[in-house]
Order: sequence, then C-alpha cells, then structure tokens
Amino acid sequence: MAPSADTSFSGHVRTQFTAYEEDRQATSKDTLYCTSNGVPMPHPYEAQRVGENGPLLLQDFHLVDLLSHFDRERIPERVVHAKGSGAHGFFECTDPMPDICLADVFATKGKKCPITVRFSTVGGESGSHDCARDPRGFSVKFRTEEGSWDMVANNTPVFFLRDPAKFPHFIHTQKRDPSTHLTHADDSTMFWDYLCNNPESVHQVMILMGDRGIPDGYRFMHGYAGHTLKLVNKDGDWVYAQMHMKSMQGTKFITQEDSASKSADYSQKDLYEAIQRGEYPKWTVEFQTMTPKQAEEVWEKQKINIFDLTHVWPQGQFPRRKVGEFTLNENAINYFAEIEQVAFNPAHMPPGIEPSADPVLQSRLFSYPDTHRHRIGVNYQQLPVNAPRGGYRFGNFQRDGQMAFFNQGARPNYLSSIDPIQFRTRSTDLDKVHGHFQGECISFLSEIRPEDFNAPRALWQKVWDEPARERFINNVAGKMEVCKEKEFLKRQIAIFREVDNDIAERLEKATGIKGYDGIANLRFNGTHNGFAKDASHRAANGVKLTQGKVISDNNGAPAKGTHKGLNN
Repeated sequence: MAPSADTSFSGHVRTQFTAYEEDRQATSKDTLYCTSNGVPMPHPYEAQRVGENGPLLLQDFHLVDLLSHFDRERIPERVVHAKGSGAHGFFECTDPMPDICLADVFATKGKKCPITVRFSTVGGESGSHDCARDPRGFSVKFRTEEGSWDMVANNTPVFFLRDPAKFPHFIHTQKRDPSTHLTHADDSTMFWDYLCNNPESVHQVMILMGDRGIPDGYRFMHGYAGHTLKLVNKDGDWVYAQMHMKSMQGTKFITQEDSASKSADYSQKDLYEAIQRGEYPKWTVEFQTMTPKQAEEVWEKQKINIFDLTHVWPQGQFPRRKVGEFTLNENAINYFAEIEQVAFNPAHMPPGIEPSADPVLQSRLFSYPDTHRHRIGVNYQQLPVNAPRGGYRFGNFQRDGQMAFFNQGARPNYLSSIDPIQFRTRSTDLDKVHGHFQGECISFLSEIRPEDFNAPRALWQKVWDEPARERFINNVAGKMEVCKEKEFLKRQIAIFREVDNDIAERLEKATGIKGYDGIANLRFNGTHNGFAKDASHRAANGVKLTQGKVISDNNGAPAKGTHKGLNN
C-alpha cells in the first residue's frame, strides 16, 4: 500500500480510520512484518545478543516490544459470564407496535438494524466447559438509529435473588473455594450453603437442575430479560413489559451424562460452524405487557411482584406480543476484537424504553458500565464493536482518558455559546413516565412467603413430565453428593418440601439424608422467614427488627396506590 501524498495530519488520520476495515479483511500475505511503531523487521524470531553466547541487548526494541506486548495481551476476564461465544447479524421489525412504544426500531414494518449477540455461561472461567450445568447469558446489542440498545438477558426467566446486595455474595459461592481452590463440581458446599439460606432461589434452582440447565448449544435456547421494563408511546403513556427472545430453531437440551462426551468448546463450535454453513439461527422478539393498574392488581390478588426477579408473569393472562425477529448471519473475524471486547450495558436504552423500579435491574444499571470502564477502559464505547450507529454525528463533553481515538477535534469541551451543540426535543414526559416515590428508607432484605413457591410448584406439577422429574432428582442428588455439610442438604430438602413433598421424599430416598419437615422452624442468614412459627426465627440472622424498617409489607411490589394519577 503506497503512502498517501497528503502529508497533513488530517490525511494521516483519514487513512488510519478508513483502513480499519481493510486491515480487518486483509490476509497475512497482504501484510509486512513490523514492530508496533511500523518499522519493518526481517524475521520475527530475531533477538540481539552479545557474541554467540552472551547476554541479550537492551537496545533490541524488537524483542522488548514483542515481550512487553505479550505480557499485556490479556484484559481482565469478566467476573461473571467469562466463557462465551458470539456473532453478528440484524434485527428486523415484523410487527410494529407504535401504540405502546415510540422507539424508532419498533416503529415501521421492515425496519432493520445491525446487532451483535454474545452467549455465555455464568459462573465458569474463560477456559471452562461449555456444557457446565449453569444458566446461560444471552445479550444483544441493537445498533438503532437512536443509539445502542443493550438487552442483557439469560436463558431463564428468573434468577436466584431479588435483593441486589446479594449478587456479589451469590457469585462468590459459585466460584472457586478460597481455601481449596476447587469449583463446586468437586465440592458443592458453598453452592448449597447459599441456596439453603436464600430460599427465594428455589425456582431458579429447579430450572437449573432441570432440562434447561444444559442447553444443546446456544442456537437451541430462549432468552429472557427477566427484569421488568417500561415501554413508552408517543403520547407519554406507558406499560410495564417483559421481553422474550424465542429460538426459531426450537429448544434442545443435553443430559448430565451426555455432557461429559462433549468438547469444552461445544457451544462455540456449534454456533460458529452453523453460521459458516449458512444455517443462520433466528429468534423472535416478543413482549408481555401490563398496565400500572394491572401491576398493582396482580400483587393484591395473586401475590405476583413484577419488580421481583424470582417471579414470572403468567403468559395465559399476559400473552406475548411479537415485534420482530433477529438473525445471526456473520461470524466474528477476530474473536478478541469483536466478542471478548464487546460490552453490554442494561442502562443503554433508546427513547421509548425505560427501566422499572426492579431493584436488581437498578443495581445493574450502575454495575455493568462500571465493570467495562475497569475491564476495557473508560473509552470502551469507541471500540468498533461497541460504537453506536446513529442517524447523526453525535457529540458530548466526554474527552480524553486512556485510548481516546475520537476526541471530537477542536470543538468546545463545555456548553459553549460561541459554538453551541445541538439538542433534540425530549421524547417523553419524565414526570408522566416515572412513579411518585415517597416514604421512609427501607433496608430491603426481603422475606420468603408462600407466593414464592407457586411458580416452582407449577413447574414440578404441571410443566414437567415424569422423565423430566426423574432427571431433575438425579441431577440434584448428584450435586448433593459432593457437599461436605449435610446440614445444608437437610435445609435444602426442607425448601423443596415447600414446593412439593414429592420432591423432598424422592431426594431423601436418592441421598439417604432426611430433610427437615419444612422451613417454619428455620432461620435464614439471607432472608426473613415469613413461614416462621416462632418470632425468633422470622428475622434474618443478625438483623434486629427494632432498628429501622427492614421488612416491607409488600416485598417491594407495586401495591395498590403506587401509581397515583394514572388511569390505566
């Protein structure tokens, strides 16, 4: 490639950034071996030394450059979702819904936008097995014309917790033991210790230990936001919403026994090779919706808390509405640049999509971008895979910092009256979209109550057939075999007994461990016990009920009267 005749700095910059895609597509034969500052070298294996057998020379920049970059070529792996796969594709709106959402991407039939999707396991390290029994991450970056929208989801509609401060502790119990350095595949003590002290996790535990615990690769699983969002229309009216991404390939699972026969990179290989063959996987994008009034009613009448990540919305009562489909039709050319460095942030929402008061979602709005700034750098959104795609040139006053490529030239880095930046009219009335919050501070340590067992009971009694129940029992019993503390298993069996006594009896037979009769006489270190017969067992360990309001009457649900001034 001949150098440009333009010797200005503008010409240099123009060449650098138009050459990005050329470099991405180039073969090795199109390139010349050079040091990082572009100096050609005769051979990559060269190293300067004094004489035939003397020490190396510090002046050998080639070797120093080679080794120092090699020492730094890993970025910190994700604390959660470290092992993953991904691909690029596009979303297409098939069934516009402007009546409930003003987002441009949902406004017109046939409207398309590019996407990048990353699938992952949750607890394992970057080199862990793709077929571990674990939830799967399912994140989608929609590059809309109104900015990037990141949907951070899982392949399960619920999660293990509803109190955000529990999340770091929970994840620690899914990692390696700080003393033995073993995972819970060899020692599941920490795993069961957490679960038997936080019984609101039981619905997710049943899904994890059931057939969905090991999906057959990433193409054959659904995705669920889990969290409640708000969709806002052009008139400022809004509804609560749950997003579903349904695999158009159907769903498949791998049994615990079959998982041992798969390669460690089974899901990565399956996804990559399917796309290479032209078998492009597709998912529908669908929403359940309910009005603010309905949200209050489902709590008052059915004890379903739409702000609770352990609860689900009945689909017969709140049917899914399809808005579009997305297709993955392009593999990453460079995994590190396009998958390892892709960063999803649930706070990235275009106009028309808003967060709800779900406390775990609220905590993630902070935690995700904070992680990316640490892991990749403060300017991580300037990387091509993270860069937004808008129908305008955007500007702001975020300048400098490490690896700032687009520093916005000579434009003022403040709100200037000489060279003013443009503004777009606000799309939504914030006073109308957001709730009216008032009251004292609540230390939100939630309580386990009868309604927490309704959905897992339906899963056992109505959704699973007998072979699925048997596989579940075998999976749980196998996990319990590697737990050193039998007390934890007695407590966990008691939690399963509250779901259905049949589960407890089968586990007792399979493990030889007699569980407690129920949870009424147990105290939990992670949640209040609404089943407690003795008042001393109600409060979580170490919590004094006389100091502040630590038990909420509604467990944080939108009780009657929450949405004042709204007619729907």
